Formats: sequence, structure tokens, C-alpha cells
Amino acid sequence: MSLDSLTEKLKSQAAVNPPLGYRVQFNLGEDGSLVWDGTVTPPEIGPSDGTEAEADTVLSLSLENFDQLLSGSLDPTLAYMTGKLKISGSTGVAMKLAAMLGD
Repeated sequence: MSLDSLTEKLKSQAAVNPPLGYRVQFNLGEDGSLVWDGTVTPPEIGPSDGTEAEADTVLSLSLENFDQLLSGSLDPTLAYMTGKLKISGSTGVAMKLAAMLGD
């Protein structure tokens, strides 16, 4: 699993969902970070320069947990409750994103 392969996986999941309407940053620690710009159609998903100020919500988790989240083997609520996923910014956006990725 690499950041590039997970980026492609996220892009394919975003393509089958309605527009998100927000910017979300996935902070993956030392492995880098991604930004999902759901304010444009089609959504732009790619590497981030690490600037949190431009994102409505920042999700911080490990690359392994991000992979499990995208594959559906990690429940977002459980990940948050156990500390595997940290949210800063709008929790409403995080909940909308969890519902989209859970489909």
C-alpha cells in the first residue's frame, strides 16, 4: 500500500458519490497528506502541502488505518472512539464523508 495507490482508491470512491461540498485534508503523519476538494466538480484529490487552514475538516490517521477505512474494514466511528482517527474542524463534514465512504 502506497499513498499513490490509496489516492487512486479515494478518487474512484469519490467519483461514484454526489459532490461533498467541502475541503477535507487527510493527515497521514510521516506518510504525507491528501486533500479532497469537494467544492469543485469533478472533485480534486491529491497531495497536500500540509496547510490545514484551507480545509474545512482535517482527519488525522495512519496510512494503514486510512487503507482500512477506504476498504471498509475499519468503521469510522469505532476508529474515532478508539483514537485511531482524530478530527479537527467540522465533525458534520467528517460524518458526511464517513457515510459516503461506507457505501
